[in-house]
Amino acid sequence: ARLLLPALGQLLTEQPERRVELVGAGVENWDDARWRETVSHSFATTGSHGPAVEALVKATHYRPTDVTSTDQLRTLLASCSNAPALYFALPPAVTAKACDALAGVDLPEGTRFAMEKPFGSDVASAKALNARVLSLVPEDRVHRVDHFLANSTVLNLLGLRFANRIFEPLWNAENIERVEIVYDEELALENRARYYDKAGALIDMLQSHLLQVMGVFAMEPPATLGARDIRDNKAAVIRAAHVWHDDVAASSRRARYEAGTIGTRTLPAYIDEAGVDPSRRTETLAEITLGIENWRWAGVPFTLRSGKALGEARHDITVTFRAANHIPEGLLGGEEPTRLCFRMGPDSMSLDVNVNGPGDPYTLDRRSLQADFGAGALKAYGEVLAGIFDDDPTLSVRGDTAEECWRIVEPVLAAWRRGDVPLDGYAAGSAGPEAWAPLP
Repeated sequence: ARLLLPALGQLLTEQPERRVELVGAGVENWDDARWRETVSHSFATTGSHGPAVEALVKATHYRPTDVTSTDQLRTLLASCSNAPALYFALPPAVTAKACDALAGVDLPEGTRFAMEKPFGSDVASAKALNARVLSLVPEDRVHRVDHFLANSTVLNLLGLRFANRIFEPLWNAENIERVEIVYDEELALENRARYYDKAGALIDMLQSHLLQVMGVFAMEPPATLGARDIRDNKAAVIRAAHVWHDDVAASSRRARYEAGTIGTRTLPAYIDEAGVDPSRRTETLAEITLGIENWRWAGVPFTLRSGKALGEARHDITVTFRAANHIPEGLLGGEEPTRLCFRMGPDSMSLDVNVNGPGDPYTLDRRSLQADFGAGALKAYGEVLAGIFDDDPTLSVRGDTAEECWRIVEPVLAAWRRGDVPLDGYAAGSAGPEAWAPLP
C-alpha cells in the first residue's frame, strides 16, 4: 500500500498502453471491495489516473490464500488470464515454503518471480532457495528486487563517472583515500516490528541495498548498459569484497535508538516499541568497513552505514580523494582533501575543492561546486515493475550475487551474536552514539 501499489498506479499513468491484471492474495480474510478500496487509496497518493488505471481498479480482485498450500496456489494461478508475475512480499522462510508448494503446480509458460529481500537468511539458505527457485523458472525470469537502485540512479552514477574524463582516471586506489556509503533515516520503526526486529539494520539495508550500491560504484567499465554487462561487473566487485582486514571487532559498529525527539515527534526507545523483543538485541544503526581486493581498489576502505531515528536524513556516497602531493610554500590552508558527494533521491552532486578565497589571495578557502541530476520519470518501484513486465533483469539481483552478499556479512552477524562488538545506544534525533567518530 505504501510503495508497490502507488508505483504501479504511476507506471500505468505514465504508460497507459500497458494492460495489467492485478490479483491480491494473502492471509487476510478480505473481500474484493476491501481490496479495491486499498488499491484505489494507494493509487490516489500518486495522483494515478487514466484508462489503464481505471481498467485495473475495476477488474482487480482478491483471494484469501495460504501461499504454502499447493491446492490454493493452483486455484490462485487459475484465476489469471495471462502468464503471471508472482510478487513475493514475504519473509524468507515463507517464500521458501511457497516455492516448495509451487513445485506441485503446472506453472504457465512465461511465469516470472519477483522476490523481496532478504533473499534467504544466510549463505546456506540463499543457496537452497536459489536451487528451489531455479527448478521452477529460469534465472532471467527471477527478479530479486532491490528498489533502492532505481534505473535513474544507476545511470546517473555511471554517467557521472564514465562520461567525464575528469573522474574516471581518478577512480582507483591511487587517487581515492576512502569511500562512505550512508543511508541514515529520520524514520523510526513505523509499525514494522514483525519484520524489522528479526532483521535489524545490517540485514535490512547493508546486506542488500548498500552492497548493491557499492557494486555499481566500484565496478569496472561495462561495455554496454545491458543486464549481463551490468550484473557481471557488479558481481565481480561483490565477490572481491570482505570485512576490512578480516577484523570484525575493529571494522564494525552497531547501536540502538533510545527515547528522544525528532522535530515535533517524541519517540520511545526502540525496546519499548510495539512488537519488539528486547532479548533479540536488534540494532537500528549498523556500520561496517569493507575492502575490495582487486587491482583498482586494494587498500581503499569502503564504509557502509545505515540507521533509523537519526536527527538528519542522509542518503549519499562520499568519495574522499587523497591529499595533494605538494602545496607550494606560501599558500596557507588546503589541508582539507577534495571530496565528491553523490546524493541519492533526488540525485545531485557536490564537489568540495580548495580555491584561493576573497581577501588574501595566499589563503585557500573551501568552495562547493554543485549540480542536480535529472529525476527519473518513475518512482523506484515503478522501474522495478517495468523491468518485471518487460523481462529486463538489469535492476534485479542475480542469484550468485545474493549468495555473495550473505557471505560478506555472515562473519559480522556471527560476531555480533557472540557479543564481540558492543551494542551502543543513541538518543532518537541525534547523530548517533556520542562516542562514535562522525563520518565526513
